[in-house]
Amino acid sequence: MCRLFAMSSSPRRTRATFWLLDAPDSLSDQSHRDPDGTGLGFFDADGTPRVHKAPIAAYADRAFAEEAEQVRSATFLAHIRYASTGGLELRNTHPFEQDGRLFAHNGVIEGLDRLDAELGEARSLVGGDTDSERFFALITRELRSGGADDAADDAADDAADDAADDIASGIVRAARWIARNLPVYALNMVLATPRGLWALRYPDTHELYVLERRHGGHHGDRHLDHSGTAGRMRVHSADLAAAPAVVVASERMDDNPGWRPLAPGELLHAAPDLRVTSTIALPEEPAHRLGIADLRPAAAASQQAR
Repeated sequence: MCRLFAMSSSPRRTRATFWLLDAPDSLSDQSHRDPDGTGLGFFDADGTPRVHKAPIAAYADRAFAEEAEQVRSATFLAHIRYASTGGLELRNTHPFEQDGRLFAHNGVIEGLDRLDAELGEARSLVGGDTDSERFFALITRELRSGGADDAADDAADDAADDAADDIASGIVRAARWIARNLPVYALNMVLATPRGLWALRYPDTHELYVLERRHGGHHGDRHLDHSGTAGRMRVHSADLAAAPAVVVASERMDDNPGWRPLAPGELLHAAPDLRVTSTIALPEEPAHRLGIADLRPAAAASQQAR
């Protein structure tokens, strides 16, 4: 199963060190099990999105780990890929970037010909073969048609709130269209802007967790040092001994009792001041819900917890 990780320490720029290969706490076991790509997305101080990714296992990607130790950002988004749709190529590796936003997805959407038809001219946003990038393109199309303002991160608070509402509405419209019209196994996703973070769990196929972490963590004096319960991902940030953060992940990543699972259909937003709000945005089941037995063998293998 692909692994999602996102973190906001907004407005502070912090480091989140991702140990993905030859460090003492190596994740070689994880990357042998999820071998199809590694990606880290973040933002420069001026809001420019950056994505470092490779269509290879983490244990083979020295450059990723070296750079991940150094980068600073107010928001981060990381993805460990086990391919379900699309070949092992850079263009199919998460995170994806569109209109200055970053996106990663865990799940399976079928009926891609129909999704391409629905995208229309927005199909040009898609550079690869994945269902995930098409889902993102549908969100981007909805945001463009709704007039979401990417500059809101630097605007007044009321304008930023309006833009956050626009992004949430765009995510919901896109996810709802897919849920009503296409066969769906899961639509779990995270989307990041320079100072904002959104996460959706839909339906109840895979878990997705959030932690509103105060500075120093549960004990009040510790850096962030998350290790996934299934050994899939490890994240370290000494900066967060003195800074709060909101963390979203596919699994609880430490013993902090504050972790909670998102409810099925829940859309969560971490604002630029780390205020967290959420709503049950998709209360209905997918119209064409897929089970594991309905998936192609490669897709089925990618969605099994390991």
